[in-house]
Amino acid sequence: MVSEATGAVRPQPHQTAPTTDVPAQRPSWLLCRAGTLLCAVPLDHVIETLRVLPIEAISGAPRYVRGLSVIRGAAVPVIDAGLLVGDQPTSSERLITIRTGSRTIALAVETVVGISAIDEATVTALPPLLRDAACEAIAAIGTLDAELLIFLRATRIVPQEVLDWLIVDGASA
Repeated sequence: MVSEATGAVRPQPHQTAPTTDVPAQRPSWLLCRAGTLLCAVPLDHVIETLRVLPIEAISGAPRYVRGLSVIRGAAVPVIDAGLLVGDQPTSSERLITIRTGSRTIALAVETVVGISAIDEATVTALPPLLRDAACEAIAAIGTLDAELLIFLRATRIVPQEVLDWLIVDGASA
């Protein structure tokens, strides 16, 4: 029986309430698009999403580093998600600021799809052939509604030495 006041389902007087185990808490992910790729970032690393801000290019930076952007008063490296996990630059419409250890980076993506709690059964370890070839940022692959889903390892999106170099070089520019 459905309570009209709350919409909650209540057992009928002659029924007993179903017994279910409390499901294990599934990790939440922020889903975003980088071209044709669907990517997932651990929600506990996401600070915020925002529109694209001006980006100052840095010479000598890795190809996937677009440059630095001033976000909330600080110089933040901007990473092109499409170049990071694929070989296509992203037509960026949004930035996702992410906590990577003690630093913050911005991931440039085409769109932010939303937040999803994804079951661990969906996440699979990278197959042996991809383990050595895959970018350090890719934690695993899986599928969501029959679409390939790339799970990103937020703390490995940019190697520490690149972050250090970007901040020092950006501060001196």
